[in-house]
Amino acid sequence: MTRSRPIVLLGALALIWGSSFMFIKVADREVAPSTLILGRLWLAALTLVVVVPLLTDARTVAADLRAHWRPVVVIGLLNTAVPFWLLSWGETRIDSGLASIIQASVPIFNAMLAFGFFHDERVTGRRLLGVAVGFVGVAVLVGAQPHAKLLGALAVVGMALCYAAGGLLTRRHLASARPHAIALGTSVAAAIAVTPAGVAQAPSDVPGWKTFASIAVLGTVCTALAYLIFFTIIARAGAGYAALVTYLVPPVALGYGAIFLDEGVGVSALVGLVLILAGVTLGTRRAVRVRRPAAAPA
Repeated sequence: MTRSRPIVLLGALALIWGSSFMFIKVADREVAPSTLILGRLWLAALTLVVVVPLLTDARTVAADLRAHWRPVVVIGLLNTAVPFWLLSWGETRIDSGLASIIQASVPIFNAMLAFGFFHDERVTGRRLLGVAVGFVGVAVLVGAQPHAKLLGALAVVGMALCYAAGGLLTRRHLASARPHAIALGTSVAAAIAVTPAGVAQAPSDVPGWKTFASIAVLGTVCTALAYLIFFTIIARAGAGYAALVTYLVPPVALGYGAIFLDEGVGVSALVGLVLILAGVTLGTRRAVRVRRPAAAPA
């Protein structure tokens, strides 16, 4: 594959994931966060049920899901259901662009959790400095929020923490599973988990077409298609290249928010964005693996 193809995929992924914050903001106006993610996750799960067998061997995917169903369920909750709800709820109180900047701190929390709990990675020196700088950026963003928006900002911070933990657990417990199986299994598990709350909080009045359209795009494009693009980039250009989307999503989301939602971009948001991306740059340097003693021969 030529070098231009991964660049095109990376740009498309940034445009898709950057738009998700805008569509969540639109849907939040008429439906509860639980109902929003109910529609989003079931649409994503059904789309993947149809598409994944066309892209890879269905029997292999089924075998992966049977072999790893426990971690798939846990990661479906931690990496999809819970953070989706936290983001959707947080955006009922803060701007979509601000939420996208806070989400960019996921690699910072990833390095922090790797340092504290995943000792197969050594996080020292420059990576620790990156964590500190990134946390300053998050603190600037959260601290600049008025009291009415503080809980919304903290909810999105919680979302970033969930994504970081989910990513580390995926690498530890699902390293041998195929990416398409992980995407399908976690989406289905998350969709089942959110169904009771989503149904219970469904609106009594039929939402407008903008809400339906936003949820449809979130489910089919921003979740199902985005997962497939992301895993394709990883397979063809590597995980490090795919991680570059972290730098592209916040500016894209800020642009969508300013153009379509009339959201402003304050000084604190720009300062926080610069600090977080600087922290990500320092904190995501290639990890140094801890050498483990070789096992004694049998």
